[in-house]
Amino acid sequence: MAEVRPRGVQSTMTVGAAAVARRFVQRLTGLREFNILVALLFLGAFLSVTTEAFLTTGNLFGVARAFSLTAIVAIGQTMVILTGGIDLSVGSVLALAGLSTGMLLERGVPLPLAMLTGLAVGALVGLVNGLLITRVGLPPFIATLGTLSIGRGLVYVLTKGYPVTVPYDYQAFIWLGQGYVWIVPVPVIVMVALTILGTIFLGFTTYGRYIYAVGGNPEAARLAGIPVERVKLLVYVLCSTLAALAGLILVARLVSAQPSAGLGFELPVIAASIIGGTSLMGGEGTVLGAVLGAAIMGVLENGMVLLGVSTYAQQAVTGTVIILAVALDIWQKRRRARVRRARG
Repeated sequence: MAEVRPRGVQSTMTVGAAAVARRFVQRLTGLREFNILVALLFLGAFLSVTTEAFLTTGNLFGVARAFSLTAIVAIGQTMVILTGGIDLSVGSVLALAGLSTGMLLERGVPLPLAMLTGLAVGALVGLVNGLLITRVGLPPFIATLGTLSIGRGLVYVLTKGYPVTVPYDYQAFIWLGQGYVWIVPVPVIVMVALTILGTIFLGFTTYGRYIYAVGGNPEAARLAGIPVERVKLLVYVLCSTLAALAGLILVARLVSAQPSAGLGFELPVIAASIIGGTSLMGGEGTVLGAVLGAAIMGVLENGMVLLGVSTYAQQAVTGTVIILAVALDIWQKRRRARVRRARG
């Protein structure tokens, strides 16, 4: 015979289950990444209803490949912003690293050496940024604005405004930007791999915890024995190296290094981090959030193209999204502060 529980016991179990479910929903909705994912899904659902081409496989992977470069650089930018800094030089680094690799390949240099040189150029710019900030004492905005101008000037000096074409003999390199693994573009695979590695680095390593500590309170981190200057140096090097990697992928995709590559690229990269929940004050944000922020921007841009929105209006819409994302972040912080004061 089936066991019959008293009505009071059943009622208590129901109330307990409801409380557990309510707490689970509150914790889930409290995660920035979950809210960003919900917004992305709503945006995708809207575009799938209003346009016929959005949900096609070709369009979805095309969108993913388009925003993958922004996402890759946003991973590094997020780490910089987590420490309370900013890197405005990522667009110039992307162009300079891609150009360095393209020029070497044009001269017949072996592919591994050419790619390592491009990545080394990016790491060197990041090192210069870090030293200017930690040793010289320049504000991150000024230091990286200066290297932005220097890098862009070097690109124009080296190219004289003309693109550098990569020989088609380097098919392995071209595959990096144009290739597929099954139906998935290679840049998307690189983006996913870096997202996983970045999440593990920030969440499960000592230096990842140091990055959050430095952004939360640099002086307290210094008193706790954390090497604050070394941590800042590390994040700028990582950010510029990822920008260099994005530059190599872009050159491989276009089969040429364009002098104008990465022009204004710092704006969507920073926007992706902010939309993804990274606080400009430092100490709050995740790699996954930055990638989802880049995805929202990519889907939004693709949706406006499919809906026939004017190119000039697209920038206004992107700016509006950035303002709303920052306003929402500030509102959530104030709400959490009120809740903590009420509990205390």
